[in-house]
Amino acid sequence: MSSLSISMASALGASLRGAPRETAGAVIAPVDGRAYVSGDRSVPLRRATIPQVLAETIARHGSREAAVFREHGTRLTWSAFGEAVDRLASGLLALGLERGDRLAIWSPNRPEWLITQFATARIGVVLVTINPAYRVAELEYALETAGCKALITASRFKSSDYLAMIRSLVPELETCPPGALRAGRLPQLRVVIRMGGSEPGEARTPGMLGFEEACALGGPGHRLRLDALSRDLDPDEPINIQFTSGTTGSPKGATLTHYNIVNNAGFTARTMRLDETDRLCIPVPLYHCFGMVLGTLACASVGASMVFPSEAFEPLATLRALSEERCTACYGVPTMFVAMLDHPEFARFDYRSLRTGMMAGAPCPIEVMRRVVRDLNMPQVTIGYGMTETSPISFQSSVDDGLEERVSTVGRVHPHVEVKIVDAEGRTVGVGERGELCTRGYSVMRGYWNDEARTREAIDPGGWMHTGDLATIDARGYCEIVGRVKDMVIRGGENIYPREVEEFLYRHPKVAQVQVFGVADARYGEELAAWIVLQPGQAATEEEIRAFCAGQIAHYKIPRHIRFVDALPMTVTGKPQKFVMREAMEAELGRG
Repeated sequence: MSSLSISMASALGASLRGAPRETAGAVIAPVDGRAYVSGDRSVPLRRATIPQVLAETIARHGSREAAVFREHGTRLTWSAFGEAVDRLASGLLALGLERGDRLAIWSPNRPEWLITQFATARIGVVLVTINPAYRVAELEYALETAGCKALITASRFKSSDYLAMIRSLVPELETCPPGALRAGRLPQLRVVIRMGGSEPGEARTPGMLGFEEACALGGPGHRLRLDALSRDLDPDEPINIQFTSGTTGSPKGATLTHYNIVNNAGFTARTMRLDETDRLCIPVPLYHCFGMVLGTLACASVGASMVFPSEAFEPLATLRALSEERCTACYGVPTMFVAMLDHPEFARFDYRSLRTGMMAGAPCPIEVMRRVVRDLNMPQVTIGYGMTETSPISFQSSVDDGLEERVSTVGRVHPHVEVKIVDAEGRTVGVGERGELCTRGYSVMRGYWNDEARTREAIDPGGWMHTGDLATIDARGYCEIVGRVKDMVIRGGENIYPREVEEFLYRHPKVAQVQVFGVADARYGEELAAWIVLQPGQAATEEEIRAFCAGQIAHYKIPRHIRFVDALPMTVTGKPQKFVMREAMEAELGRG
């Protein structure tokens, strides 16, 4: 983005440039014995846009390495990355995209994804991120709901043939000129851009532009418009729509602004003490906030390098990247870290450069955290908690927190964020009591795109986002997530929190992964079930697991139904899908 004037970004990073490298984790302790806390406000919020963030980093660190895509053999400095962003942004202008239009991207982690993220922000086009695992109906729903004018797509991902699915949805591509689509089922869609598709000797796809073709469309006039367009952007404008998983209904498009995610990314980087000398390994998917906010945007806010081991998570590729790229930080959900730690070639690689990172996206088993600290050499690894609707991080442990705080809590509240724990009637509970976690502040989304009803269900009139998570807050402000409101199992009148039982079962030396959930039962209403993945080479019986529990946890918390499985059903982001397990278990038992 070399053409973007430095002056427009001169005030952007003032707080970071002069900021001490301590964690911004101060918190107002719970007041009057109530579970309410407020984050540190000593570091000001930044009225900045994503193009400003990138301009500042290019001006300060242009010759440093910005991104490494190992599977593609791509390495870009910040200056080269900025130039790639401007080429695509100019091409999008040439194709008729304007500020406020929506452009969807459907792809695993590729260089084009990263370039698209910053190119759309450069001109105020709203980026709609599509889950790489989506099929035709889900893709159609996302494109139609967001009213997308353009789509940038990979050719395929694993067993999914994206091009075939798109052609079935938009058959008009077979006969229309590229960039001039008129689709019956998606009347707002005008442009489809295929990653690749324009290289020498590569077959073209009817109706679609190749990615390089789209970049080449921008002329000098389009390049000259970029700075003025970026300067005119408002930090409060929507810039990203992220569709939630939709496990209990159709997906919802969480709408996030520059202000939401620029600040959240900056505070996350600050908490981990990232700077331009760090190299962050990003095996998590870019379509999710973990990858594109806490990963790419956090790196852009301080000039740290982004290392992408592979298009999708592969434990061996990630281990190799950590070692060969001398990464200082690594991201992942707990199941990713388990897969790396248990890989048969784990001991081959050198992890001495590692220092910090983040484990988030799902509850972290205590023993997994201990292994990450010890075996992966990540003494300053942090735990992050949040949700897409809150940009995403609300709580994060500090690199200075003791091991106990980092293995048993999700840390303390982020700067400028308020949280409280409420009961079923909405009253704030006492310190240490369980209830639903609610959050309020700069990071709460604008709402669900074109869905006022579900927005009102999630955000109450006071501006509090109801997370659906059960939590406690102690007297020091540390938060522990104890389950989901809807995951709580009521067995014969006894409330059971699956997370508590899972943590206990992780102590069994043969257990690698476990998920506990409720299934329908004629006598008790619900009974407890557990799906267990054993450590490699181990065998166990149901009786052995129950004997391990006997006398250690209450009898009603001992799972009635235990199954040993090779793998747990997961989302693309590595979150266990308990509803899939529950449906399968109830079908097996003949219940519902």
